[in-house]
Amino acid sequence: MKKIVILAAGKGKRMKCELPKVLVKLKGKPMIEYLIQSCIESGVDSSPIIVVSPDNKEIISQALAKYSCRYAIQDKQLGTGHALSCAKSLIDKAVDHIICLYGDHPFVGATTIKKLVENHNGVITMMTTKVNDFEDWRQCFYYWGRIIRGKNGQVKENIEFRDASDEVKLVKEVNPSMYCLATNWLWGNLAKLNNHNAQEEYYLTDLVKLAFEQKLKINTFFLNPKEVMGVNSPEELAMAETLI
Repeated sequence: MKKIVILAAGKGKRMKCELPKVLVKLKGKPMIEYLIQSCIESGVDSSPIIVVSPDNKEIISQALAKYSCRYAIQDKQLGTGHALSCAKSLIDKAVDHIICLYGDHPFVGATTIKKLVENHNGVITMMTTKVNDFEDWRQCFYYWGRIIRGKNGQVKENIEFRDASDEVKLVKEVNPSMYCLATNWLWGNLAKLNNHNAQEEYYLTDLVKLAFEQKLKINTFFLNPKEVMGVNSPEELAMAETLI
């Protein structure tokens, strides 16, 4: 049994908007609506959970009233790892895999979501993307976490931009932070995350390093950068408008 969780607690501060970030309109439609439609079309899970902060729940639920969504409360914005843990009480114990996505990634298609599940192998299956540079519409990727691989090509760590050295920032493989996670491993390891980082937040991406240290399987596959582009600023929204 699979369950999709869409993390959507971001505020619209960087977007210079009073709306929650995921409700900012892209070609006349809230960003998150594109992703929800892809989730439904994938057939993986027709009723995704949307994780929101308390002051956003009412407005997001109203905007998405025509969809069968459930809402978890993230009472404090303590990072993506904390956000996912807030959804645990709404997830049936029969669920063996969680697909974690982000509401500000409107271009992720149904085929990709289905592929993420079908290619799952190990405790984590994650999508990554590579760019040749961080120019033009690829500027948004510069501030993403960098994928660090070992000598054998195995992913060993994700280093967030604010914690990255100048050398690490040269890495062109970045992390959209979209995962298929085995629940029997996930819940115990979420509790092991710490906030010893520049943001003082519990990063979901730190699960990658935990799995590597435990010598467990981390499965990856590449996606076209245009499909995993996120929208976090008016400039990125303008770029997204040209790509949709």
